Amino acid sequence: MKLIFGKSKWEMWEDPLESFLQRVKASGFDATEIFLGSLSERPAEIAAAHAAHGLALIGQILTQGRTVEEHIRSLEQQFEFAVDCGVALINSHSGRDIFSFEENIEVFRRVIELSQQSAIPFLVETHRGRPTYSAVETRKYLEALPDLRITADFSHWMVVHESGLQDQGENVERAIARSSYIHARVGYAEGPQVPDPRAPEWKGAVDDHVRLWQRIIDERAAEGATTLYITPEFGPPAYMHTIPFTNQPVADVWEINVYMKDFLQEALRAS
Repeated sequence: MKLIFGKSKWEMWEDPLESFLQRVKASGFDATEIFLGSLSERPAEIAAAHAAHGLALIGQILTQGRTVEEHIRSLEQQFEFAVDCGVALINSHSGRDIFSFEENIEVFRRVIELSQQSAIPFLVETHRGRPTYSAVETRKYLEALPDLRITADFSHWMVVHESGLQDQGENVERAIARSSYIHARVGYAEGPQVPDPRAPEWKGAVDDHVRLWQRIIDERAAEGATTLYITPEFGPPAYMHTIPFTNQPVADVWEINVYMKDFLQEALRAS
């Protein structure tokens, strides 16, 4: 299996697309992940720019609205734009934690339908504020919808459950079995992002995540998958810790994401 490493545009949110793509390529990444609604370029321009740099594109969708119907319309509109951009896959924050189980099922069914109709992997990220905010809740959706696939960002669950997820064994197992993409940010029991994964005091948290990520890789390889995308997703302030009174970040977030890519290329076994 080939591991394909992506770079999120998160810490270059306001920068021109071309500047971002140049830096991504120079830093040794193979793909980008971009919230497509943040770009001013037309789909053909976005696709051409990625092709010119030899980069794949992971499209990010964030559904919005006050009702489930508005979220589904938002989903469909953003999906059409993503398809026109030539995305390799779609990572979505779909639905809301404040909606009922039945309402979120409606959203997720539409995700599945669009994925099957287009043959584009359309994944739902495990994320706070969304239906998949916890391991317990996510399991309910996975059991109800056998075709639902997810993006594994376990850092969110560690905050929600205030643990390293050792107490969520069966729920995590279900999630690993359905994970088709990894967000490689390291969380801990009190936060979604350790200050610096290079620091020795956070080695335990890093090791816990690596074990989970490796199990995803092993399971997808056993199923016959030939590729798996991984995006180190450490973010800028306020995810990044800052020095009090100055609001200066404690580390360079781009440097950390490059470090994580390089580290994971050595730490993970691509079966």
